[in-house]
Amino acid sequence: MITIVDYGLGNIGAFSNMYKRMGIESRRATRPGELEDATHIILPGVGAFDHAMDLLNASGMRETLERKVLTNRTPVMGICVGMQILANGSDEGVKPGLGWICGRVRSFASHPASAALPMPHMGWNDVEPSTDSPLFKGLERDARFYFLHSFYFECERAEDVSATADYGFRFGCAVRHENVYGVQFHPEKSHHWGAALLKNFAEI
Repeated sequence: MITIVDYGLGNIGAFSNMYKRMGIESRRATRPGELEDATHIILPGVGAFDHAMDLLNASGMRETLERKVLTNRTPVMGICVGMQILANGSDEGVKPGLGWICGRVRSFASHPASAALPMPHMGWNDVEPSTDSPLFKGLERDARFYFLHSFYFECERAEDVSATADYGFRFGCAVRHENVYGVQFHPEKSHHWGAALLKNFAEI
């Protein structure tokens, strides 16, 4: 069962509708018990890092999520701010992140190569897979996704970067460590490329 974590952030309906069109069953979870039989977990998010962490902690689902992901090894995919909170922390705020993938979220404005560019980074961008991540099966060439963000995930381990995009410099726009996946872009707004990625996730 594809389970979308509804902790108050992200367009849950868009993911549900995309999976429905593909004939793949999904549901939203608003409390811990609804996560128990999840075979795959999507952690969406929009907005600020600290706000996302506050809402997730207040939802009552964090303990169950950590057991499912870290102990049971359930595949999880963070999207946009849902990806950023996988990190240890963010320059955007002061709260600790989940720490499921070692790294820190940095501001484009603080990087010399992107500081003069318009913020946020918004619109369509080419994405180049850098590993054999199953998320990008069939998307190895000419894949484009929709972005809307001012911060990027800087991994401690280069091998945890599974795809890159360019905004003044090559930055990690997708991450993976074991069963934990994250994408900075919005697959739910990325037409057939996004549908293909969401289908790939369901098949992991």
